Amino acid sequence: MFIMNRNLLSLLFIVTAFTAAGQSPSKSKANRPNVIYIYADDLGYGDLSCYGATKIHTPNVDKIAAAGIRFTNGHCTSATCTPSRYALMTGEYPWRKKGTGILPGDAALIIPTDSTTLPNMFKKAGYKTGIVGKWHLGLGNAVAKDWNGEVKPGPNEVGFDYSFIFPATADRVPTVFLENHHIVALDPNDPIAVDYTKKIGNDPTGKEHPELLKLKSSPGQGHDGTIVNGIGRIGYMSGGKLARWVDEEVSSTFLAKAEGFIEENQHKPFFLYFAMTEPHVPRMPATRFKGTSGLGLRGDVILQLDWAVGGNNEAA
Repeated sequence: MFIMNRNLLSLLFIVTAFTAAGQSPSKSKANRPNVIYIYADDLGYGDLSCYGATKIHTPNVDKIAAAGIRFTNGHCTSATCTPSRYALMTGEYPWRKKGTGILPGDAALIIPTDSTTLPNMFKKAGYKTGIVGKWHLGLGNAVAKDWNGEVKPGPNEVGFDYSFIFPATADRVPTVFLENHHIVALDPNDPIAVDYTKKIGNDPTGKEHPELLKLKSSPGQGHDGTIVNGIGRIGYMSGGKLARWVDEEVSSTFLAKAEGFIEENQHKPFFLYFAMTEPHVPRMPATRFKGTSGLGLRGDVILQLDWAVGGNNEAA
Protein backbone atom coordinates (compact mmCIF):
# COMPACT_ATOMS: atom_id res chain seq x y z
CA MET A 1 0.00 0.00 0.00
CA PHE A 2 1.32 3.43 -0.89
CA ILE A 3 0.26 6.76 0.48
CA MET A 4 0.95 9.88 -1.49
CA ASN A 5 -0.47 13.35 -1.52
CA ARG A 6 -0.67 15.86 -4.28
CA ASN A 7 1.97 18.09 -2.68
CA LEU A 8 4.49 15.23 -2.53
CA LEU A 9 3.95 13.33 -5.75
CA SER A 10 6.81 11.18 -6.93
CA LEU A 11 7.45 8.95 -9.90
CA LEU A 12 6.63 5.84 -7.87
CA PHE A 13 3.32 5.37 -9.70
CA ILE A 14 5.14 5.25 -13.04
CA VAL A 15 7.56 2.60 -11.80
CA THR A 16 4.71 0.56 -10.34
CA ALA A 17 2.61 0.82 -13.47
CA PHE A 18 5.37 -0.20 -15.84
CA THR A 19 6.35 -3.11 -13.62
CA ALA A 20 2.77 -4.33 -13.64
CA ALA A 21 2.31 -3.74 -17.34
CA GLY A 22 5.41 -5.73 -18.13
CA GLN A 23 3.92 -8.90 -16.67
CA SER A 24 1.73 -11.23 -18.64
CA PRO A 25 -1.87 -11.78 -17.47
CA SER A 26 -1.03 -15.49 -17.31
CA LYS A 27 1.39 -14.87 -14.45
CA SER A 28 0.25 -16.03 -11.02
CA LYS A 29 -1.37 -13.62 -8.60
CA ALA A 30 1.70 -13.90 -6.39
CA ASN A 31 3.72 -12.19 -9.10
CA ARG A 32 1.17 -9.40 -9.40
CA PRO A 33 0.74 -7.77 -5.99
CA ASN A 34 -2.38 -5.78 -5.28
CA VAL A 35 -1.84 -2.04 -5.45
CA ILE A 36 -3.79 0.49 -3.39
CA TYR A 37 -2.89 4.07 -4.22
CA ILE A 38 -4.11 6.44 -1.51
CA TYR A 39 -4.31 10.05 -2.60
CA ALA A 40 -4.94 12.79 -0.04
CA ASP A 41 -6.15 16.25 -0.98
CA ASP A 42 -4.31 19.34 0.32
CA LEU A 43 -2.30 17.33 2.84
CA GLY A 44 1.18 18.70 3.51
CA TYR A 45 4.08 16.58 4.72
CA GLY A 46 4.12 18.63 7.94
CA ASP A 47 0.61 17.36 8.74
CA LEU A 48 1.79 13.81 9.47
CA SER A 49 3.54 12.58 12.59
CA CYS A 50 5.78 10.30 10.48
CA TYR A 51 7.17 13.50 8.96
CA GLY A 52 7.70 15.21 12.30
CA ALA A 53 4.33 16.72 13.23
CA THR A 54 4.14 16.96 17.02
CA LYS A 55 0.67 18.39 17.63
CA ILE A 56 -1.15 15.67 15.74
CA HIS A 57 -0.72 11.91 15.66
CA THR A 58 -1.41 9.84 12.55
CA PRO A 59 -0.70 6.23 13.60
CA ASN A 60 -2.17 4.45 10.56
CA VAL A 61 -0.24 6.55 8.07
CA ASP A 62 2.82 6.16 10.28
CA LYS A 63 2.52 2.36 10.04
CA ILE A 64 2.68 2.54 6.25
CA ALA A 65 5.67 4.87 6.44
CA ALA A 66 7.46 2.54 8.87
CA ALA A 67 6.85 -0.51 6.69
CA GLY A 68 7.65 1.13 3.37
CA ILE A 69 9.47 4.07 1.85
CA ARG A 70 9.16 7.61 3.16
CA PHE A 71 9.97 10.26 0.57
CA THR A 72 11.88 13.28 1.85
CA ASN A 73 12.70 14.95 -1.45
CA GLY A 74 9.57 14.68 -3.57
CA HIS A 75 8.60 16.84 -6.51
CA CYS A 76 5.12 17.21 -7.94
CA THR A 77 3.83 18.19 -11.36
CA SER A 78 1.36 20.59 -9.77
CA ALA A 79 0.18 21.55 -6.29
CA THR A 80 -3.47 21.90 -7.29
CA CYS A 81 -6.37 19.52 -7.90
CA THR A 82 -7.02 18.85 -11.57
CA PRO A 83 -3.50 19.16 -13.02
CA SER A 84 -1.93 16.88 -10.42
CA ARG A 85 -4.61 14.24 -11.03
CA TYR A 86 -4.23 14.58 -14.78
CA ALA A 87 -0.52 13.88 -14.44
CA LEU A 88 -1.20 10.86 -12.24
CA MET A 89 -3.67 9.35 -14.70
CA THR A 90 -1.74 10.08 -17.91
CA GLY A 91 1.93 10.43 -16.99
CA GLU A 92 1.96 13.75 -18.88
CA TYR A 93 2.99 17.14 -17.59
CA PRO A 94 -0.29 19.04 -17.27
CA TRP A 95 1.28 22.33 -18.28
CA ARG A 96 1.96 20.84 -21.71
CA LYS A 97 -1.76 20.51 -22.45
CA LYS A 98 -4.35 23.27 -22.45
CA GLY A 99 -7.44 22.78 -20.35
CA THR A 100 -5.82 21.03 -17.41
CA GLY A 101 -6.33 23.87 -14.94
CA ILE A 102 -8.68 23.51 -11.97
CA LEU A 103 -12.00 22.46 -13.47
CA PRO A 104 -15.52 23.52 -12.48
CA GLY A 105 -17.87 20.77 -11.41
CA ASP A 106 -19.65 20.65 -14.76
CA ALA A 107 -16.55 20.33 -16.95
CA ALA A 108 -16.23 17.78 -19.74
CA LEU A 109 -13.75 14.90 -19.45
CA ILE A 110 -10.23 16.15 -20.26
CA ILE A 111 -8.51 12.76 -20.60
CA PRO A 112 -8.81 11.36 -24.14
CA THR A 113 -10.50 7.98 -23.96
CA ASP A 114 -8.00 6.51 -26.41
CA SER A 115 -4.93 7.59 -24.43
CA THR A 116 -2.64 5.43 -22.33
CA THR A 117 -3.58 5.77 -18.68
CA LEU A 118 -2.45 4.32 -15.39
CA PRO A 119 -5.56 2.13 -14.93
CA ASN A 120 -5.39 0.95 -18.54
CA MET A 121 -1.86 -0.28 -17.98
CA PHE A 122 -2.98 -2.26 -14.95
CA LYS A 123 -5.89 -3.73 -16.93
CA LYS A 124 -3.51 -4.90 -19.64
CA ALA A 125 -1.54 -6.69 -16.94
CA GLY A 126 -4.65 -8.59 -15.83
CA TYR A 127 -5.72 -6.38 -12.94
CA LYS A 128 -9.24 -5.40 -11.91
CA THR A 129 -9.20 -1.63 -11.57
CA GLY A 130 -11.28 0.65 -9.38
CA ILE A 131 -11.50 4.26 -8.28
CA VAL A 132 -13.23 5.44 -5.14
CA GLY A 133 -13.31 9.09 -4.13
CA LYS A 134 -12.66 12.44 -5.72
CA TRP A 135 -12.37 12.57 -9.52
CA HIS A 136 -12.12 16.23 -10.70
CA LEU A 137 -11.09 15.43 -14.27
CA GLY A 138 -14.40 16.19 -15.93
CA LEU A 139 -17.31 14.03 -17.06
CA GLY A 140 -19.14 13.68 -20.34
CA ASN A 141 -18.41 15.33 -23.67
CA ALA A 142 -19.89 18.73 -22.94
CA VAL A 143 -20.42 21.22 -20.13
CA ALA A 144 -24.18 21.25 -20.75
CA LYS A 145 -24.59 17.60 -19.79
CA ASP A 146 -27.63 15.67 -18.64
CA TRP A 147 -27.00 14.62 -15.04
CA ASN A 148 -30.14 12.51 -14.91
CA GLY A 149 -29.19 9.70 -17.28
CA GLU A 150 -25.89 8.01 -18.06
CA VAL A 151 -23.07 10.43 -17.28
CA LYS A 152 -20.18 9.44 -19.54
CA PRO A 153 -17.43 9.30 -20.63
CA GLY A 154 -15.68 9.30 -17.29
CA PRO A 155 -13.48 7.03 -15.17
CA ASN A 156 -14.86 3.84 -16.71
CA GLU A 157 -13.90 5.02 -20.19
CA VAL A 158 -10.27 5.74 -19.25
CA GLY A 159 -9.52 2.36 -17.66
CA PHE A 160 -11.47 1.80 -14.44
CA ASP A 161 -13.67 -1.30 -14.24
CA TYR A 162 -15.48 0.21 -11.27
CA SER A 163 -15.92 3.79 -10.10
CA PHE A 164 -17.61 5.42 -7.13
CA ILE A 165 -16.82 9.12 -7.16
CA PHE A 166 -18.00 12.62 -6.73
CA PRO A 167 -17.52 14.72 -9.86
CA ALA A 168 -15.13 17.46 -8.75
CA THR A 169 -14.46 18.74 -5.23
CA ALA A 170 -16.52 18.73 -2.06
CA ASP A 171 -16.91 22.50 -2.30
CA ARG A 172 -18.35 22.40 -5.85
CA VAL A 173 -21.74 21.36 -7.16
CA PRO A 174 -23.15 18.91 -7.96
CA THR A 175 -22.79 17.47 -4.46
CA VAL A 176 -23.67 13.91 -5.43
CA PHE A 177 -22.08 10.49 -5.74
CA LEU A 178 -21.79 8.68 -9.08
CA GLU A 179 -21.45 4.92 -9.22
CA ASN A 180 -20.11 4.06 -12.64
CA HIS A 181 -22.34 6.14 -14.97
CA HIS A 182 -25.24 7.00 -12.69
CA ILE A 183 -25.93 9.40 -9.83
CA VAL A 184 -26.67 7.45 -6.67
CA ALA A 185 -30.18 7.76 -5.17
CA LEU A 186 -31.43 10.13 -7.86
CA ASP A 187 -35.20 10.64 -7.87
CA PRO A 188 -36.39 10.91 -11.50
CA ASN A 189 -39.11 13.25 -10.29
CA ASP A 190 -36.50 15.65 -8.92
CA PRO A 191 -33.98 16.06 -11.78
CA ILE A 192 -30.64 17.76 -11.25
CA ALA A 193 -29.51 20.88 -13.08
CA VAL A 194 -26.11 22.56 -12.67
CA ASP A 195 -24.88 25.99 -13.71
CA TYR A 196 -21.63 27.80 -12.98
CA THR A 197 -22.58 31.13 -14.55
CA LYS A 198 -25.91 32.03 -12.95
CA LYS A 199 -28.21 31.00 -10.15
CA ILE A 200 -30.78 28.34 -11.00
CA GLY A 201 -33.61 26.92 -8.93
CA ASN A 202 -34.93 28.12 -5.61
CA ASP A 203 -32.28 26.83 -3.21
CA PRO A 204 -30.81 29.53 -0.98
CA THR A 205 -27.25 30.63 -1.64
CA GLY A 206 -24.49 31.56 0.76
CA LYS A 207 -24.37 35.04 -0.70
CA GLU A 208 -28.05 35.72 -0.16
CA HIS A 209 -28.51 33.88 3.14
CA PRO A 210 -25.26 33.69 5.15
CA GLU A 211 -27.36 33.19 8.28
CA LEU A 212 -28.17 29.66 7.05
CA LEU A 213 -24.53 28.57 6.93
CA LYS A 214 -23.20 26.20 9.58
CA LEU A 215 -19.69 26.60 8.16
CA LYS A 216 -18.50 30.08 7.30
CA SER A 217 -16.59 30.29 4.03
CA SER A 218 -13.39 32.21 3.39
CA PRO A 219 -14.05 35.47 1.57
CA GLY A 220 -13.05 35.60 -2.07
CA GLN A 221 -13.03 31.83 -2.66
CA GLY A 222 -16.44 31.64 -4.31
CA HIS A 223 -18.14 29.54 -1.65
CA ASP A 224 -21.33 31.58 -1.81
CA GLY A 225 -23.34 29.52 -4.29
CA THR A 226 -26.03 26.94 -3.55
CA ILE A 227 -26.18 25.90 0.10
CA VAL A 228 -26.04 22.14 0.56
CA ASN A 229 -26.01 20.66 4.06
CA GLY A 230 -25.56 24.13 5.55
CA ILE A 231 -22.42 24.81 3.47
CA GLY A 232 -22.12 27.27 0.60
CA ARG A 233 -20.69 25.72 -2.56
CA ILE A 234 -19.02 26.98 -5.70
CA GLY A 235 -21.63 27.02 -8.47
CA TYR A 236 -25.38 26.51 -8.49
CA MET A 237 -27.58 23.44 -8.62
CA SER A 238 -31.23 22.57 -8.33
CA GLY A 239 -32.99 19.28 -7.75
CA GLY A 240 -31.53 15.98 -6.59
CA LYS A 241 -32.51 16.55 -2.96
CA LEU A 242 -32.36 12.84 -2.05
CA ALA A 243 -29.06 12.35 -3.90
CA ARG A 244 -27.16 15.15 -2.17
CA TRP A 245 -24.51 13.93 0.22
CA VAL A 246 -24.07 14.82 3.89
CA ASP A 247 -20.49 16.01 4.35
CA GLU A 248 -20.11 14.22 7.67
CA GLU A 249 -20.76 10.88 5.91
CA VAL A 250 -18.59 11.29 2.80
CA SER A 251 -15.43 9.75 4.28
CA SER A 252 -17.17 6.69 5.72
CA THR A 253 -19.09 6.20 2.46
CA PHE A 254 -15.92 6.23 0.39
CA LEU A 255 -14.23 3.90 2.86
CA ALA A 256 -17.11 1.41 2.69
CA LYS A 257 -16.99 1.40 -1.11
CA ALA A 258 -13.21 0.96 -1.13
CA GLU A 259 -13.42 -1.95 1.29
CA GLY A 260 -16.21 -3.46 -0.80
CA PHE A 261 -14.03 -3.33 -3.93
CA ILE A 262 -11.15 -4.98 -2.05
CA GLU A 263 -13.43 -7.70 -0.65
CA GLU A 264 -14.96 -8.46 -4.03
CA ASN A 265 -11.58 -8.70 -5.76
CA GLN A 266 -9.48 -10.27 -3.02
CA HIS A 267 -8.83 -13.42 -5.01
CA LYS A 268 -7.54 -11.65 -8.12
CA PRO A 269 -4.93 -8.95 -8.63
CA PHE A 270 -6.47 -5.50 -8.28
CA PHE A 271 -5.53 -1.84 -8.49
CA LEU A 272 -7.51 0.58 -6.34
CA TYR A 273 -7.12 4.34 -6.62
CA PHE A 274 -8.51 5.65 -3.32
CA ALA A 275 -8.80 9.41 -3.80
CA MET A 276 -9.69 10.89 -0.44
CA THR A 277 -11.18 14.34 0.02
CA GLU A 278 -9.48 15.24 3.31
CA PRO A 279 -8.27 17.76 4.33
CA HIS A 280 -9.60 19.86 1.42
CA VAL A 281 -12.35 22.37 2.19
CA PRO A 282 -15.10 22.32 3.25
CA ARG A 283 -13.84 20.71 6.44
CA MET A 284 -16.82 19.10 8.10
CA PRO A 285 -15.70 15.88 9.83
CA ALA A 286 -17.94 13.16 11.21
CA THR A 287 -19.20 13.85 14.73
CA ARG A 288 -16.77 11.36 16.28
CA PHE A 289 -13.82 13.47 15.07
CA LYS A 290 -15.11 16.99 15.79
CA GLY A 291 -12.96 18.69 18.38
CA THR A 292 -10.65 15.70 18.83
CA SER A 293 -7.45 17.18 17.41
CA GLY A 294 -7.33 20.41 19.37
CA LEU A 295 -6.30 22.04 16.09
CA GLY A 296 -9.69 23.02 14.72
CA LEU A 297 -11.57 21.43 11.86
CA ARG A 298 -8.47 20.97 9.70
CA GLY A 299 -6.79 18.92 12.39
CA ASP A 300 -10.00 16.97 12.94
CA VAL A 301 -10.28 15.94 9.28
CA ILE A 302 -6.63 14.87 9.24
CA LEU A 303 -7.45 12.49 12.08
CA GLN A 304 -10.44 11.32 10.05
CA LEU A 305 -8.14 10.73 7.08
CA ASP A 306 -5.83 8.64 9.23
CA TRP A 307 -8.78 6.60 10.50
CA ALA A 308 -9.88 5.90 6.93
CA VAL A 309 -6.36 4.83 5.96
CA GLY A 310 -6.58 2.31 8.80
CA GLY A 311 -9.72 0.85 7.24
CA ASN A 312 -11.95 1.13 10.33
CA ASN A 313 -9.20 -0.39 12.48
CA GLU A 314 -7.57 1.66 15.18
CA ALA A 315 -3.77 1.64 15.05
CA ALA A 316 -2.01 0.10 18.02
